[in-house]
Amino acid sequence: MTEKSIAFEGLGFSYDRGRSVLQAYRGEVERGKVLAILGPNGCGKTTLLKLIIGALSPQKGTIRVEGRTAFVPQLFQVSFSYSVLDMVLMGRAHRVALFSVPSAEDVKAARRALEKLGLADLAERPFDELSGGQRQLVIFARALATEADILVLDEPTSALDLKNQGVILEWIRRLSREQGLTVVFTTHHPQHAHAVADATMLMLGERESLCGPTGQVITEENLHRLYGVVFKRIPFQVEGTSAETFVPIYSGLG
Repeated sequence: MTEKSIAFEGLGFSYDRGRSVLQAYRGEVERGKVLAILGPNGCGKTTLLKLIIGALSPQKGTIRVEGRTAFVPQLFQVSFSYSVLDMVLMGRAHRVALFSVPSAEDVKAARRALEKLGLADLAERPFDELSGGQRQLVIFARALATEADILVLDEPTSALDLKNQGVILEWIRRLSREQGLTVVFTTHHPQHAHAVADATMLMLGERESLCGPTGQVITEENLHRLYGVVFKRIPFQVEGTSAETFVPIYSGLG
């Protein structure tokens, strides 16, 4: 029987004044797999992530999370001028005793995380002097340094150029395939989900969602339902290997 890292059933949450965000949501992700969550702005993607990491408690239904989570927010601000290395070392806080300092092993783990993302040269730079894209990569490195079982990423490629989007997507895939981590990420890009996600959830409305294998969930029809935009599936060849992507068609332009 396949082990689940995350499973929720009948999940519901409302903010003040009765504004319901989620009602009767269900979904799951297997241990060591990647789940992508797609939906329009304001549909509750970030709320769902907060329920997964325990920052919010469900008001209806149940949610079960097996393992320790590390969260990468979409935007991150700091009040002090920490170095990049110090920011990544914060991911080791759960391993540092009260009133103690990070060990040599903690520093090595932080530097390894920076090296993985090509950020080693930035280790001594002030975090608040970096570009938005560089900051996003540093926060991703901090999540790697936690050595958590589950990475939860809120639109991890939103501030990145195309090259660094590819870096993040490749690491999402490698962390799942090679290290057995479970990864959950939100995105506005169906092609990102199609490229790396084993399963995909489409947040179609307050009471309606689809969750299942990516190849079955991401279709032209379902993406049109989700975004109200026509999508076309485009097959192609890469070095002799068949692949495909989904492209939005904006009528009236040109």
